[in-house]
Amino acid sequence: MKRTIPIIAAVAMAWAASLGLTAEQAKGPETSKGTTGVGAPTFTKDVAPILYKNCVGCHRPGEIAPMSLLSYADARPWAKAIRDEVGEGNMPPWHADPQYLKLRHERRLSDAEKSTLVRWANTGAVEGDPKALPAAPTFTDGWRMGKPDAIFEMQEDYAVPAEGTIEYEWFYLPTNFTEPKHIQQIEVRPGNKAVVHHVLVYYRAKPDKQRTPVLQPNQAQMKTPERRVQGSRPPRGGQELGPRRLIASFAPGIDPQAFPDGTALRLEAGGTIELQMHYTTNGTAGTDRTRIGVIFAKDEPKHEIRASAFFNGTLVLPAGADDVKVDADLGFLQDTIVWGILPHTHLRGKKWEYRLELPDGTSKMILAVPKYDFNWQTYYMFEEPLQVPKGSKLLSSAWYDNSAKNKFNPDSKAQVLWGDQTWEEMQYTGILFSPAASAPPTTAQK
Repeated sequence: MKRTIPIIAAVAMAWAASLGLTAEQAKGPETSKGTTGVGAPTFTKDVAPILYKNCVGCHRPGEIAPMSLLSYADARPWAKAIRDEVGEGNMPPWHADPQYLKLRHERRLSDAEKSTLVRWANTGAVEGDPKALPAAPTFTDGWRMGKPDAIFEMQEDYAVPAEGTIEYEWFYLPTNFTEPKHIQQIEVRPGNKAVVHHVLVYYRAKPDKQRTPVLQPNQAQMKTPERRVQGSRPPRGGQELGPRRLIASFAPGIDPQAFPDGTALRLEAGGTIELQMHYTTNGTAGTDRTRIGVIFAKDEPKHEIRASAFFNGTLVLPAGADDVKVDADLGFLQDTIVWGILPHTHLRGKKWEYRLELPDGTSKMILAVPKYDFNWQTYYMFEEPLQVPKGSKLLSSAWYDNSAKNKFNPDSKAQVLWGDQTWEEMQYTGILFSPAASAPPTTAQK
């Protein structure tokens, strides 16, 4: 039985499958112009501004969405699908509960915007006066964040077979930086999204800046089952390239990482970008050559952004269990600023909650994701960063459905443990943070 998941194809099929519609069926009335009453919304005046603001970052050629919505000709066949997906809250994809801390770049439509899209579809989905159409947003071809200042690319194509299991593979991209660089934005760009499950991006420099430990994961939880298999390109160990430091990640749904004003990643001179690549087969052989694009900060940042993670690798999901809770916690060794959090499970994950426990024992909910969706991984960035005092704990809880009721479950009869592949599971949280008071930079000598 083939147990791998073609992620991008799954996203596209989900639209049609969830609605029971083909593109032709979604057209509604046969006339290309449609019929409308007085005051009904038109594409050019009312709908296009909403789509341009909220949707076409993904719904344009070459991006993750299964169709473009840039023009009337593009959008008209999908009018009923847009109505239903928006009305049911599936689009735009945003899964955080709004009652807790406010988040940056929320993919939400206002009630008025939702009403406009629904009424447009219900009143004939007419085009309107072409002169009323606003200018379409401009994009840098191949990059969502805009034109990169520097691009680093895998030095060879990686061949992905049609079938089988692929263990993690590792690739190395020299930067040739002659001086330290501060990174304001970073984007991971798979060459073939249909076969890339995730990418972890590390930076390795020798020497690297010495950084005082800030976070203290629960080491008892961080144990994982012993890996029995290595990929054909295992990681380079030891200090050949310097210590490994996480700087970015990619999974379907993750936006390019743009750090708040006054913050940036610091990359030392002469370093190497290390890619941990997880590929999945989808029935068709292909190749991938992933790229990393960066935009440099214009000014010296006040805070250095750091990326890390904590997880519970001891999880056990009994066969058939539909509501298994798995916890993990992270301690803070000094006053810390937390900028954002990334929850990650695989196909059995169904919801997440995060609480901040203060040194006096009080706690508060800071983030809840009541409908976690594996196809839309999201780094939730706080509008006002969390000011976390020394001695606090970040408590994460994830819930899983390993029963036959979960239509995405690869095998409800199997007990599931931590593992790399999509039919296994994870309880993993990425975190972006900074020490509250940054010490003057020093260099760790060999």
